[in-house]
Amino acid sequence: MSVLRVGIIGAGGIASDVHIPSYLNSAFKVEIVSIADVIVERAQQVAETYTIPHVFSSYKEMLEHVELDAVSVCVPNKFHAEASIAALKAGCHVLCEKPPAMTVEEAELMAKTATECGKKLTYGFHYRYLPEVEIAKSFIEAGELGDIYAARVHAIRRRGIPGWGVFTNKELQGGGPLIDIGVHMLDIALYLMGYPEPDVVLGKTHQQIGHKKGVGLFGDWDHENYTVEDMAVGMVTFKNGATLTLEAAFAANVEKDETMQVSLMGNKGGADIFPLKIYQEKYNTLIDSTPAYVPEVNGHQLEINQFVECCLEGKTPLSTPEQGLIIQKIVNAIYESAETGKAIEF
Repeated sequence: MSVLRVGIIGAGGIASDVHIPSYLNSAFKVEIVSIADVIVERAQQVAETYTIPHVFSSYKEMLEHVELDAVSVCVPNKFHAEASIAALKAGCHVLCEKPPAMTVEEAELMAKTATECGKKLTYGFHYRYLPEVEIAKSFIEAGELGDIYAARVHAIRRRGIPGWGVFTNKELQGGGPLIDIGVHMLDIALYLMGYPEPDVVLGKTHQQIGHKKGVGLFGDWDHENYTVEDMAVGMVTFKNGATLTLEAAFAANVEKDETMQVSLMGNKGGADIFPLKIYQEKYNTLIDSTPAYVPEVNGHQLEINQFVECCLEGKTPLSTPEQGLIIQKIVNAIYESAETGKAIEF
């Protein structure tokens, strides 16, 4: 396979602004063959913009009539599993946008199907590809932080409720900031911790701001049909004894417009990831280390590059279905705990 034939499922912003341009700018040979969306006019418009030859109103029809090697799944969360599974069964490698799915059972079936079909399945956790994460990973693998026993995860916006798409529709998305932006920082923490198995999860969600009209740094949102949380708070204990605390918010009364941060604490050192800073005790003093230079990169582009390379050369994606399943378990457990008022044990 010298050229990767790609189909796009979903013609919204993440497809037209991120996936398609990234495929076209890939260091490898990619041909975007087709695009499908239930709003076929939207798919036609994107196809015209990028000269995509085939347009469909159904991804099932697309998979049946066009020969593809890989697909990007860029539809609302509710449809991630069914679209990904259909594509895998049609013989395609799959890059599915985060989160993996709506339920643990769906994520399990996605992983099982990928294994049975012998195809690549990976998820759109593009923060993984940023140099801060790579550098921190190198420190950790060199033993500079020792055993990481605690992590803090923040994905908090002051007034960053999306006024577009279906991000505030629980039925289509499964939740709000936790399942949208919180999963990115949760993934980074778990990746750097070695993706430990969760043991007990406790969660709480709040809806205090989004259901009322107010100031939006991302423009107006549909407050009358706002069905997701403003904020989610969670604590996770892992089977290896480590702990993680998480806060994710679309809207919170805090100083900064947005904070996307992961903090790690080990018995030999600690780290903040964005921006990267290492904390250690050395030579009878306390040391803070900051890189003098961190290159600026496009995480989405690197994600697409790696997916294409894995498809063409048979390599294992950086983000695996097994890791996606752990993410799904934790996210769903936080929501379940918030609903029941009880800790969720695995």
